[in-house]
Amino acid sequence: MEKAILVNVATTKEEKNAAEGSLKELSGLAAAAGAEVVGSVVQVRPRINPRSFVGAGKVDEIGRLRKELGAGLVIFDHNLNATQQRNLEDEVRAKIVDRTQLILDIFAQRARTNEGKLQVELAQLNYLLPRLRGKGLGLTQQGAGIGTRGPGEKKLEEDRRRITDRITKIKKDIAGLQKRRSSQRHSRRKSPVPTVSLVGYTSAGKSTLFNLLAEERRYTSSNLFSTLDPLLRRVSYPDGAYFFLSDTVGFIRRLPVELVTSFRATLEEVGEADCVCHIVDVASPASESQAQAVEAILADLGASGIPVVRVLNKIDLLTEEEKDMLLRRNAGPNAGSLAISARTGQGVPDLLRRLREVIFGDYKLYTIRVPRETPEITRSLPARSLILKKRENERYLEFKVMAEPAGIVNFLPYLEQGEEPW
Repeated sequence: MEKAILVNVATTKEEKNAAEGSLKELSGLAAAAGAEVVGSVVQVRPRINPRSFVGAGKVDEIGRLRKELGAGLVIFDHNLNATQQRNLEDEVRAKIVDRTQLILDIFAQRARTNEGKLQVELAQLNYLLPRLRGKGLGLTQQGAGIGTRGPGEKKLEEDRRRITDRITKIKKDIAGLQKRRSSQRHSRRKSPVPTVSLVGYTSAGKSTLFNLLAEERRYTSSNLFSTLDPLLRRVSYPDGAYFFLSDTVGFIRRLPVELVTSFRATLEEVGEADCVCHIVDVASPASESQAQAVEAILADLGASGIPVVRVLNKIDLLTEEEKDMLLRRNAGPNAGSLAISARTGQGVPDLLRRLREVIFGDYKLYTIRVPRETPEITRSLPARSLILKKRENERYLEFKVMAEPAGIVNFLPYLEQGEEPW
């Protein structure tokens, strides 16, 4: 495990006040990448040093601290350009990694599906391409020696062309996968089955809630970005009504633009949902700023017009008094948020009730009875309604369905006003 030192630079009063929380998050990111944080350095200065990001005195301090603690890695809570990174490595004598590199490394470790791996590689190459210049002589010098003289190309140009070719190939592969995903989304849009999308700041407990609702045994972790690849599962109510639940990557403040671009097609799954379930870690001191970061990304994805149910998760980490107060609010008809513990299950029935109100608000229960000799009448029924139950006898096929009134217009002659017990 690599030993790492964290560095944060604040240029404003607001950044200075937020430095501690930002370093705590960076520490979590470092741990998720497999590093052991052994120290941290914070500098407050009005302007960023264009040569080394921090001042010359801080560079010396970081170098001394690195030697004392035996660290081989220094992680900046900012994005560095290639020149700053090279200068710091030369003077500190350690590997220098910026915030984007760190997050890209975590994503590379977490990706499991072919699409996820391609999206991460695309983000990494898009990050690397503009940084080739200034990475050292190995990427810029002309070939030398026998067989290398003449027209030739600079190695930098060869590297850039190779990366550009690979980016083109990955984009083509991803486009094919996205076409298939788009087709699946189109099929779901034509289906009357609603979709609920779980979103939230990374490590807010989305996967734990997903497991609980979908009755799955799926990997969960307190590490950041433990889930990258999207997943879709069916969630059923006792009466047979059901919806599809989707889970995907957690969000984070200052999510690298390379990742947002590469994962946009995956994240756009959220924009196709009938309801967004926004999971907030209510036990975190930074819960409100984390929620705002998620809302900003949702707006960027064009999902701001979708109904949102805000869920205050991890109430089991609060005091009994705080927990009871939040749970009492769940019963209110106009509660702005719902309190739950995905780990213990407290409040989850309230959440399911609220989701039902949102996604099935216009749906009604119907019983449809069709003569057995004309079964073709029901051929379009699955596309127009949720079939909860089906039974048959010598004379009839009967269906108990949930549908919007417009969805059963073609079946009005076959509706049963009274309903026998099923």
